[in-house]
Amino acid sequence: MPIPVIDIFAGPGGLGEGFSSIFDENGDRVFKTVLSVEMEKFAHQTLTLRSFFRQFRPDEVPEEYYELLRNNLTEEELYRAYPEEAQTAKNESRNWKLGYDKDSVSNKELDRAITIALHGENDWILTGGPPCQAYSVVGRSRLQKDTLDGRTDGRVTLYKHYLRIIEEHRPAVFVMENVKGMLSARSKTQSIFERIMKDLKTPGYKVFSLVKPPRNNLFNDPEYKPEDFVIHSEKYGIPQSRHRVILLGIREDFYEKEPSFLSKEKKVDLWRVINDLPKIRSGLSKQDSTWENWSQLLKNINSRAALVGIDDDVKSEMLKTVENISNPVPSSGSEFVRMRANAKKLNYRQDWFYDERIGGACNHESRGHMDSDIHRYLFVSSFGKVRKRSPKLSDFPRSLLPDHKNALEAVKTKKFADRFRVQLKDEPAKTITSHISKDGHYYIHYDPTQCRSLTVREAARIQTFPDNYYFCGPRTAQYIQVGNAVPPLLANKIALITRTLFN
Repeated sequence: MPIPVIDIFAGPGGLGEGFSSIFDENGDRVFKTVLSVEMEKFAHQTLTLRSFFRQFRPDEVPEEYYELLRNNLTEEELYRAYPEEAQTAKNESRNWKLGYDKDSVSNKELDRAITIALHGENDWILTGGPPCQAYSVVGRSRLQKDTLDGRTDGRVTLYKHYLRIIEEHRPAVFVMENVKGMLSARSKTQSIFERIMKDLKTPGYKVFSLVKPPRNNLFNDPEYKPEDFVIHSEKYGIPQSRHRVILLGIREDFYEKEPSFLSKEKKVDLWRVINDLPKIRSGLSKQDSTWENWSQLLKNINSRAALVGIDDDVKSEMLKTVENISNPVPSSGSEFVRMRANAKKLNYRQDWFYDERIGGACNHESRGHMDSDIHRYLFVSSFGKVRKRSPKLSDFPRSLLPDHKNALEAVKTKKFADRFRVQLKDEPAKTITSHISKDGHYYIHYDPTQCRSLTVREAARIQTFPDNYYFCGPRTAQYIQVGNAVPPLLANKIALITRTLFN
């Protein structure tokens, strides 16, 4: 029987996907997500669809699922075709809010769902990451009162729902994820992280780092410094510099040996995980997004003063791009873009990402950008290609500076100096966050011939979601889901460590 996993604050399911992607020698799943809880409508929709996918063995997923990925079938049509599997998926994925207000699910209802999902199994796994915005630098700057009691921002104490489930249902193992900012967050009286650690140990659990041994283990009680729990994802085969706190808790009566650590790997450069995706161009937000209008817009930079003040090597790259521009795709992408027969092959972990049955890339549509921003993107991506770094605003020619009153001030003070940031081809990407939903300027593609920000699928690749993982909802909601997720490949590596605790 598979080991049950319950995932709360699940987002689109990154942790659950990592655990569910381990198979035994018979091709059966070692872990099974029996219940996931998420409050956001579109993330829940994604969770349900992925739960449906996992009702089948990988080689038996119905063709109708792939028709949905190709945008030829709706979820309703898919679920009508497979009502039993659809109902199981809906039972496993709950659109519930955990909190303290009238819209939140009651403890009684949540406990009942957990009890039913576990079917009497005592040795199971709890995963999840309580919402983290209140621990971020921006979030903390807005909090004025003692937040540890939840009076100012209930997100700070949402971890107590996680703690209550641990106390009430006693999982054998828990995996709790959060942002690095929680380590320095404080109430008026104490460190929030120290309070959380104390609370988690109280129910009778030992809490371990996945990357460092205890500093001492006197009386079988591991001790760490807060920073020992930070996982630098780029050191462990994840193509982005994502730094997150992850705690591994083991119930004392289940504990027999210390867990092993994540194995360090060589860094994975960005190009290795997105270079094979269909090339698409940016869209246009102020005019018809045709190839003719787009290519002419790029060529117009020759007649602009924009090139004045740009160093010759960067200017040469920009002009070469414009002169040699071709039309690789007649559009700016869509919810499904077919792969060419002679398409490049993924350079990293094809076994993890690829699914040949798709026949293309889903969630791969570029945004529409303003004319002036497309010229900026051409400059920024060309600068990154030549100089191997992203330009600061002080590197911009005057004509390409944003038309904001504070742009020149930003150049002088160096505040928000990386307002436009290219993701470098030969480095891991910067952290994919939910902010990508609002602002593509921080996530500019390294290829000057495309002049655009990253698509949802490219962000999903960087977050290590398999290609057959479909994100539901409008594009903004898709970006938010990807940005809020735990990288599934990292979760998979954690799951492999966790598996050894059950042997």
